[in-house]
Amino acid sequence: MRPTEVLKQEHEVIKRMIGILETACDRLERGEELPANLFRQVVDFIRTFADRCHHGKEEDFLFPRLEERGIPREGGPLEVMLLEHEEGRHFVRGMAEAAEKYGRGEAGAKAALVENARGYTTLLTSHIAKENDVLYPMGEQVLTEADEQELLERFEEVEQVRIGEGKHEEYHQLVHRLEAQLGR
Repeated sequence: MRPTEVLKQEHEVIKRMIGILETACDRLERGEELPANLFRQVVDFIRTFADRCHHGKEEDFLFPRLEERGIPREGGPLEVMLLEHEEGRHFVRGMAEAAEKYGRGEAGAKAALVENARGYTTLLTSHIAKENDVLYPMGEQVLTEADEQELLERFEEVEQVRIGEGKHEEYHQLVHRLEAQLGR
């Protein structure tokens, strides 16, 4: 399996969580109440699975290797991806703060939660498409077989060391549970 295929598989899990978040926002906007813990779990997933694991693999290993192989960091797709990672983190911070306020029943928390969640889902939907359809194919053209083998080894280290043994699978199970909880 190629490193870009690993990342695309992770994108599929992230897209499922985006769908969960969109459904939760739809329900909040219709006036339904949802447990604040649902949003806390989504934030934990995003911070750990999507950011620390997935974006970590890209930022720490894939992007630097692509830059070494001639894909420019400045003014090109790598710069755009990195800026979007930061923008996503901004939305997640806002979501986390709003989820805590929502859990305490504070006025305006629901609107802030939906606003940050919608911003994140819109951003990530577009971001994933750009990586899958533009950046990864570019990378597949320039990475050597040795590069790809090394990246796969580094990706495995991220999963084992950075997020911990078995956590990747736990997040897959969380997505499944939340989909069932929301009837998706």
